[in-house]
Amino acid sequence: MKIRGSVHRFADNVDTDVIIPARHLNTSDPKELAAHCMEDIDAEFSAKVRSGDIIVAGKNFGCGSSREHAPIAIKGSGVSCVIATTFARIFYRNALNIGLPILECAEAAEKIASGDTVSVDLAAGTIRNETTGDVFQAEAFPPFMRELIEAGGLAAYMTRHQPSK
Repeated sequence: MKIRGSVHRFADNVDTDVIIPARHLNTSDPKELAAHCMEDIDAEFSAKVRSGDIIVAGKNFGCGSSREHAPIAIKGSGVSCVIATTFARIFYRNALNIGLPILECAEAAEKIASGDTVSVDLAAGTIRNETTGDVFQAEAFPPFMRELIEAGGLAAYMTRHQPSK
């Protein structure tokens, strides 16, 4: 699976209350959540983000409460991948559960800037900054995890792989 998009850059400790503010948790509709994604840190994010774009952030991305709404809002906005130095563990699991690819790579998170065009090969774990030519190595997703992401998340994967009766 290969991804290519323009980068939206964020700092360290972006918590789930910033990703999707609590005042918008009265829905689980991905498009409605996407309309408010990141609005408390970047009021123009939902207007700027395009399908396929990539979020790059620092340490501890997705910290805070364990709400699954946060990765749903990000994915619903069209973001195809999040690259960060580190992720909060519950966000990491929630992102994979809904089929949002996330990669930990400190060097990439440090050197990639807003507006850069980045391509990601999930099978190889490579992150290429097409703007600068820099190439970074993250841990590649094993085949099972790539299948889960391609299926759209854990529930969709399980539906596809139910034994025949």
